[in-house]
Amino acid sequence: MKLSVIGCGYLGAVHAASMAELGHEVIGIDIDQAKIEALAAGKAPFFEPGLPEILTSATATGRLRFSTDLADAAGSQVHFIAVGTPQKRGSYAADLTYVNAALEGLLPYLSDGDLVVGKSTVPVGTAADLAAKVAASGSGAMLAWNPEFLREGFAVQDTISPDRLVYGLPPEAAQAEASKALLDGVYESALSKDTPLVVTDYATAELVKVSANAFLATKISFINAMAEIAEVTGADVTQLSTAIGLDDRIGWKFLKAGVGFGGGCLPKDIRAFTARAEELGRGESVAFLKEVDAINLRRRQRVVDLAVEALGGSVHGKKIAVLGLAFKPHSDDIRDSPALDVAVQLKGRGANVVATDPEAIHTASRVHPQLTYEADPAAALQDADLVVLVTEWDEFRYMDPTWALPLVKTPTIIDGRNTLDATAWRAAGWTYVGLGRP
Repeated sequence: MKLSVIGCGYLGAVHAASMAELGHEVIGIDIDQAKIEALAAGKAPFFEPGLPEILTSATATGRLRFSTDLADAAGSQVHFIAVGTPQKRGSYAADLTYVNAALEGLLPYLSDGDLVVGKSTVPVGTAADLAAKVAASGSGAMLAWNPEFLREGFAVQDTISPDRLVYGLPPEAAQAEASKALLDGVYESALSKDTPLVVTDYATAELVKVSANAFLATKISFINAMAEIAEVTGADVTQLSTAIGLDDRIGWKFLKAGVGFGGGCLPKDIRAFTARAEELGRGESVAFLKEVDAINLRRRQRVVDLAVEALGGSVHGKKIAVLGLAFKPHSDDIRDSPALDVAVQLKGRGANVVATDPEAIHTASRVHPQLTYEADPAAALQDADLVVLVTEWDEFRYMDPTWALPLVKTPTIIDGRNTLDATAWRAAGWTYVGLGRP
């Protein structure tokens, strides 16, 4: 099938390349000339495992092309809108400027029977508004909503072999049938493997994504709240999470206490969900998400406070090695990163912060040039008064404490992800400090 993908950021670039890898003919469109040139050359503008390989193969076959001109979307049967929905400045609400602009720019190039598919995370009610604009254009095109469920670091896998598909279809029966047929053609590969499919309306499809993110955020903040209780009672939150995770109604996933969540989805999505619920007169229904957000932000502050305590009440003039900058491993994404937030806060208190990360130094250094960066962890550790682990890259999780010991000035480590073997680090001569564990 001929597809267009409007917006070639993280979501759009992965979707475009993955669809081409599955055999579709894809045109990716973005207003960023430099980004388009890089993608056209087979170069991913961000770190995502597996993306460079499929970009290279798909562009080489000619199935994947890129452009800055929306007119090049003409002739495609299905048009995916995958632009960003950032948080509005000075507000919790989502900014739909890019979504609206993408649709308005696309309308002149739509033909009868075309399908516009929203993939961006939007406030409930957005799809119906956009569908009305498509109908008013007189093009004869249709609109569906097909939320994404990508995990950064596994995005290619999650696109090519999704764990479920959700179609939000038009209310008119004929349009719903035609839209479903087109989406079934797009996802023929996944459907042939019996991937679960939920066919529903616009509002439900929109809510699926934000509800899932709200639940995951709540689960993370729940175990972090338990870590706060564990700290004042002497309990061990790692054993607590193991014990309650054995209940198959709860499970272990996302039940790991630490410095909290970040990235370009969970924080902004729960805030936008709260704002939209308030607009709908149902703010009390998701009022708990404000506490979820507050708990999450407290975890970052707790790591900073532990650093101050470990250094005798002040970090001023002390060298602190920060292990990790990305909001999660297998990514160079620093959007709302707890790791980078901690590093910046420590720098603001007068510490000499030296940060290291396998992939995120180039992005972090552009945003926060005041920090010192070292690609080599050994250089970051050299003569450090304190080590703070805040992103659980394997390079840090499995670091040999006996190797690291002679590098530092003072062998104290704060494990902001509760990911290290505390017994092994203490046996090697380190003072180990976890979050919510003895």
